Amino acid sequence: MNVLIAIDSFKGSVSSNEASKAISEGIYDVYKDSEIMILPLADGGEGTVEALVAARGGELIRKMVTGPLGNKVDASYGIIDGNTAVIEVAEACGLPLVPIDERNPSVTTTFGVGELILDAIEKGCREFVIGLGGSATNDGGIGMLQALGFLFLDGNHEHLGLGGGSLINLHQVEFTQIHPELKNCSFRVACDVNNPLYGPNGAASIYGAQKGATVEMIVELDNGLKHYAEVAMQQLNLDIHNIQGAGAAGGLGAAFVGFLNASLQSGIDLVLDIIEMEKHLQGKDIVITGEGKIDQQTSMGKAPLGVARLALKYNVPVIALAGSVPVGPSSLNEQGVISYFSIISTPMSLEQAMNKQVTCNNLRVTANQLFRLIKSMKK
Repeated sequence: MNVLIAIDSFKGSVSSNEASKAISEGIYDVYKDSEIMILPLADGGEGTVEALVAARGGELIRKMVTGPLGNKVDASYGIIDGNTAVIEVAEACGLPLVPIDERNPSVTTTFGVGELILDAIEKGCREFVIGLGGSATNDGGIGMLQALGFLFLDGNHEHLGLGGGSLINLHQVEFTQIHPELKNCSFRVACDVNNPLYGPNGAASIYGAQKGATVEMIVELDNGLKHYAEVAMQQLNLDIHNIQGAGAAGGLGAAFVGFLNASLQSGIDLVLDIIEMEKHLQGKDIVITGEGKIDQQTSMGKAPLGVARLALKYNVPVIALAGSVPVGPSSLNEQGVISYFSIISTPMSLEQAMNKQVTCNNLRVTANQLFRLIKSMKK
């Protein structure tokens, strides 16, 4: 039995690697001589660095950078293939880094993201894979750009302050001090939202509240992002508003595309390309995928669906495992997932179900029973 395990993390419970190990143990219990390949999986968000570093045999780098509130935080990123840095922006400006009672996107900054990029440049990286999402910020990415040497100046030719609240005072942008190696760098950005920079569907209006913004603050932040876009258009002829995904991560999407010439891609498609999933699918008898919860979002393009669509090209059957699965018919069955199963076999609380030991045991037992069934059908 030649099996490929490509499963996303069960967020808050087990990592992709831990889930894969548990599943492989369940398979080995039935097929002692099976060949099992493990490809850690992520969809461009949390866990992307870990998954890509593991899949490509990369290196994890730790770096003290400026956190979202201006204090120092211990962040990490990965280097794969010698010259490609993999960065999750949440490591430097993520919402969990800000205490609930201090969440305020008027003051939070993406400066630390730029510091991670600089560190990777100094280590020889010129290719970048960036995972957007989970930010505590709404500064349009100017903090990141300031760290990289872009100058954002107010009407008195003073440096603009950090945070989204400062955007309304933007008067001029200068490129005279940007890092000289940026021109040799390319950025691929995992982005699965299509929000514009400002307006009713923009960064502040849609995501501001969850980052701590009041109704009044959302209006001010939205006005700041609009002013930022107007300055970019008038002075630089850059349309950073109408980019699909410009509003991702508080406007980091706009900064990456507009100022760093990045390409925005589907998170799972980007990850699957880097880990060479299509190549590894060939010759496999079965693929095991999944995530903590299979729901409507899964069928709209998350990790298990990306795996299933590729496997369908090679007629490799896919089974998905999750803690929670849909009740009733699902479009997943029409898109390459032969069947999906919950690993929960007895009533329990959510806290119990998310316990790491319980999850690993449930994954192992479910895999064991599935492959017993598969083995019996092959006799």
